[in-house]
Amino acid sequence: MVRYNVTPANSEKVAYARGAYIRVHFKNTRETAAAIKGKSLLGAIKFLEDVKAHKRAVPFTRYNGGVGRTAQVNQVKGVTQGRWPVKSCEVLLNLLNNAKANATTKGLDVEKTSVEHIQINYAPELRRRTYRAHGRIGPYVSQQIHAELMVQEADAEVEKATDKPLVQKRKSKLQIAKKRTAAVRKAITAA
Repeated sequence: MVRYNVTPANSEKVAYARGAYIRVHFKNTRETAAAIKGKSLLGAIKFLEDVKAHKRAVPFTRYNGGVGRTAQVNQVKGVTQGRWPVKSCEVLLNLLNNAKANATTKGLDVEKTSVEHIQINYAPELRRRTYRAHGRIGPYVSQQIHAELMVQEADAEVEKATDKPLVQKRKSKLQIAKKRTAAVRKAITAA
């Protein structure tokens, strides 16, 4: 079995998907992956389909030099720059659909699953050559990535206890001293 970079607490409620040596830009895919992390599985699929249709934009938070501004990224606080990386969305949609199929095969409820872990790594670049003026040769490099993601089914909600907590809040030395002096004053005035 392939080793993933995260180990879940309960491996029975988890489904994985991964891709290696995918020919797509790292920076665009990293920003797209950061946008869907933590979303529900179906919500992430809907978000990526909306990005492909230019209805929503992927907010660029780290690799945002020279990225234009758009009002479609207003859902993320403090971010104004965004793009619509279609090829990255297609790659991540394929991974999400694969994880969805794996979750269904494992018997998980797809409605309750969410993207808990997604990671994009650089892969070795593909090197070609281009011919320049005066007989020189220049690099002609294209990027590749490795991608992995984990979807996890949410646990059943547990109701919060309504009775008093067993552990009392610890008091500071000043609070203890004030309580002691108040008790002494009360004893003096009562006597």
